[in-house]
Amino acid sequence: MKWRVVTSGIGSAAYNMAVDEAILKAHAAGKVPPTIRFYGWNPPAVSLGYFQKAQAEVDISACQRRGIAVVRRLTGGRAVLHDHEFTYSIVVSEKQPLIPPTITASYRFFCQGLLAGLETLGIAAEMSVPVAAYGQSKRRPASAACFDAPSHYEITHHGRKLIGSAQVRKDGVILQHGSLLLRFVPGQVASLLNLPSDEARDLVAGMLARRATSLYDAARREVSWQEACKAMQAAFGPALGVELEPDGLCAEEQASVRELAAAKYSQDSWNLLR
Repeated sequence: MKWRVVTSGIGSAAYNMAVDEAILKAHAAGKVPPTIRFYGWNPPAVSLGYFQKAQAEVDISACQRRGIAVVRRLTGGRAVLHDHEFTYSIVVSEKQPLIPPTITASYRFFCQGLLAGLETLGIAAEMSVPVAAYGQSKRRPASAACFDAPSHYEITHHGRKLIGSAQVRKDGVILQHGSLLLRFVPGQVASLLNLPSDEARDLVAGMLARRATSLYDAARREVSWQEACKAMQAAFGPALGVELEPDGLCAEEQASVRELAAAKYSQDSWNLLR
């Protein structure tokens, strides 16, 4: 079984989210095959989960002062700071025979590719499981930031979240994307959240430091975006039982990306929708 792999490199927040949606639309229309995409972000950006309240949870003014874009994802979950990171996305039909029918089972299936890529980089990571998703506790995470705790079937290293993922199903198609942090500065993330005081930011930064980690810390060395991309591209296909064929976006997808980036993902009417 052949899937397309698109390595789109480093792009802006509006471009990155537009590409994910353009691929979803094209695949739903039967015009492109299942697709795995690898990308990064420049300039840095905060992406909001689809249902998040932007002004209530993120300090929009602080982001603007520091040149950090704010964009809203199609997927749910909490805010993610995209800076020094490697990002993946998967677009595939819900009816694809390989894909388990439930959301949690499909997370687990896709995690096999992520784990295999990390193993290629010399990192023995694990999947979090439902019972231990919040350290044996049923309480909800305490901040608006994505990396403050692992969710079901996400990737951890020594109990700390290494890859955060989110999924949406639309028009019979699954879009899952996620972040592998190359470097992680908890204080930087906390400084962009809408918190009542410096003390609260310090508390959140400390919590993030305990609950999340980065590829640099896990590998104990610098791992570039290019090295992470090469490892994931080599390992993902065999782990999922598919053959990956490198390709680019088709002309229709490119036109869709331009339209979505300009009319949707660059606009406050979408990004600050809630």
